[in-house]
Amino acid sequence: MPRRILKPPERVARITYAIRDVLEIAKEIEKKTKEKIIYLNIGDPLKYDFKVPKHMREAFIQAIEEGYNFYGPSAGLDELREAIVLREKRDNGILISTEDVFVTNGTAEAILAILAAAFCPGDELLVPSPAYPPYISSAEFYGIRPIEYRTIEEEGWIPDLDDIRRKITDKTKAILIINPNNPTGALCDKKLVKEIINIAGEYGLFVISDEIYDKIVFEGAKAPNAASLAGDVPVIVLYGLSKVYLATGWRIGYMYRWDPEDILHEIWRGIYKFLMVRISGFTPAQKAAVAAFLGSDDHIKDMVSKLRERRDFTYRRFNEIEGLSTQLPKGAFYIFPRINIPKYANDDKRFVIDLVKEEKILVVHGSGFGKYGVGHFRMVFLPPVEILSEALDKIERFVKRNL
Repeated sequence: MPRRILKPPERVARITYAIRDVLEIAKEIEKKTKEKIIYLNIGDPLKYDFKVPKHMREAFIQAIEEGYNFYGPSAGLDELREAIVLREKRDNGILISTEDVFVTNGTAEAILAILAAAFCPGDELLVPSPAYPPYISSAEFYGIRPIEYRTIEEEGWIPDLDDIRRKITDKTKAILIINPNNPTGALCDKKLVKEIINIAGEYGLFVISDEIYDKIVFEGAKAPNAASLAGDVPVIVLYGLSKVYLATGWRIGYMYRWDPEDILHEIWRGIYKFLMVRISGFTPAQKAAVAAFLGSDDHIKDMVSKLRERRDFTYRRFNEIEGLSTQLPKGAFYIFPRINIPKYANDDKRFVIDLVKEEKILVVHGSGFGKYGVGHFRMVFLPPVEILSEALDKIERFVKRNL
């Protein structure tokens, strides 16, 4: 029998992930040149000088020692779901039950589950742009149309409400909010979140609210919770341990539904079926997550203080560099500068590749975050100031050469 090359289905070609795609390029450069690269592409605090809080680490070790190494329930450990219910009541004033909560392998799996169970091919999801890439590429994988709504750069990248309205069609099923936003660091206040929810209610849509960075906010206490503002509009909220609780590798995420009129009942059942197929989440980390959500969160104040100093330094330095300009991030740990260099006007990915080749600094091209990200790049400001200073000096040198 003749051999033939087996090819994947066309939908696989629609999968892209800019944040890690550029990593492969950088690793090849590092391998060839033997020169150290400063990686500023991935939003992982544990790659820098942040640590999982001690009581969480101890709870993880204890969970393993106590035998929490088995397959867990597909919806998540009951003890963790109960802790999440308590956390949401304490932090957001939300009254939900454990039946409204599913534990997932990070928020990434929650995204996949919602897209798989809530949307049919041809349905449309309104996505803020720039946006975290999996919302776009995963939607396209499932045959869903991610419709990017504009965020207004000159106003700190807040959503354009008029553009949201313009882009709603009879195929639109939901509106996504990412607050604080990845990649821009934008923060929507209560009034703006409520206005987006009202639009969803007006058109019979539901809201997906990604709140993974909710307490990493530099002016104010925390980002507003969409469910607490939703009234009778159905909302699915996404959260997890990765960012605020500094446990990226534990892969603990969760979602819950705020659904007073039970509009999402069938969708919620479909999400559960999706989670049953993948068996269960990571059991010992789930057990330890109880300590995270019910224990001390004293680390947050120090973490935000360190990040505020690094944000302020990075923001100031970028706006001192001729050829670059940026808005001030209000939350998360990303900054999203505009590239004002004619040579790279229509090719931000080439800017990123040339930068890593010439100066050994890795950032992520803005076009990887959607069409409204074109002409920009994303950089984390997670490292200590001395590392950021070295990186920004090299970026400035690169920009001066190319103006």
